[in-house]
Amino acid sequence: MTKIMTVIGARPQFVKAAVVSRLIRSEAWTDRFSEILVHTGQHYDENMSAVFFREMRIPEPDVNLGIGGGSHGEMTGRMLLALENLILERKPDLVLVYGDTNSTLAGALAASKLLVPVAHVEAGLRSFNKMMPEEQNRILTDRLSTWLLCPTDTAVRNLSREGMEDPGPGTDPTADYPRIVNVGDVMYDASLFYRSIAAARPTEDRILRRLGIDRPFHLLTMHRAENTDDRGRLASILSALGKSGIRSIVFPLHPRTRKMLETFGMDVPGNIRVIEPVGFLDMLDLEESSTSIITDSGGVQKEAYFFGKPCITLRNQTEWTETVESGWNCVVGADPEKIVEAVSASQPSEPRPLLYGDGNAGNRILEVLAR
Repeated sequence: MTKIMTVIGARPQFVKAAVVSRLIRSEAWTDRFSEILVHTGQHYDENMSAVFFREMRIPEPDVNLGIGGGSHGEMTGRMLLALENLILERKPDLVLVYGDTNSTLAGALAASKLLVPVAHVEAGLRSFNKMMPEEQNRILTDRLSTWLLCPTDTAVRNLSREGMEDPGPGTDPTADYPRIVNVGDVMYDASLFYRSIAAARPTEDRILRRLGIDRPFHLLTMHRAENTDDRGRLASILSALGKSGIRSIVFPLHPRTRKMLETFGMDVPGNIRVIEPVGFLDMLDLEESSTSIITDSGGVQKEAYFFGKPCITLRNQTEWTETVESGWNCVVGADPEKIVEAVSASQPSEPRPLLYGDGNAGNRILEVLAR
């Protein structure tokens, strides 16, 4: 039996791990794999962590390292030390990491230095902006990984352009091929599975009823340091949304964003309704009920696409280039004119192509690792 150590630490990883961890424990795979689920503690707020484990029926972590807060270097270093000790103690056959966070890089580094194979889910994504910590984490993790589990053909091509290609069967008789695979997107798996659960909840338990949110409204999420920690960018984005003519914007406020608003002494415009961070099921309800989605999150960009909602991305680049090429995502950065123009644009006229697989990425990941 193959022992997998899964390292997660942030909301997007909880969503992705929910798919694969559930499958590992299913009848189809329980005789092939066992899992040690490790939560680094990178997201430690109740509404950013514990609620996801409850709602998404993710097994409780076997280990919670409780490492949250601090600079990027401090956080990654503390995680690296703790994960190295844990790998030596638990002796996994492979370490599975997701996405592009400090937890991802720390897990890959700790395993690689101990010669434990690494599997990277969401390999090959590139925004081509190395100033982003997430871009640095992606590139380094891909270089350290044995299995590169890509969500799209574009991600596979990105790796090929960087010289990372399978040498092919026969080149290395000890190797298992292929190691670079488009498995599809586990976020799409999660969206399909949890959408039905969210919809089945009693009306009085759903967030629009609980908080008295009336349609139409636009949904805003913003948490990246490039936006929140830069007074000028943060003010520019909020000012543009205030002047956009949109009557109602719902804004689940990330702890980082709340802290910086307080630090800068900055208020949000009157048409933006601030609410507490929400769980995954409530987030699905908000996304499905919204008119459009304004975000700097990578995962929310895709969820917007899954729900057929126009997306306005508050970044200068995106790793999800397919959504832009299809006309369903507009990258505006913090430019006030571009923000106002994008939020007032009409629904895209072109149908959404099937970009992220068929909802069976989780099983494909385990099939690759089983080989």
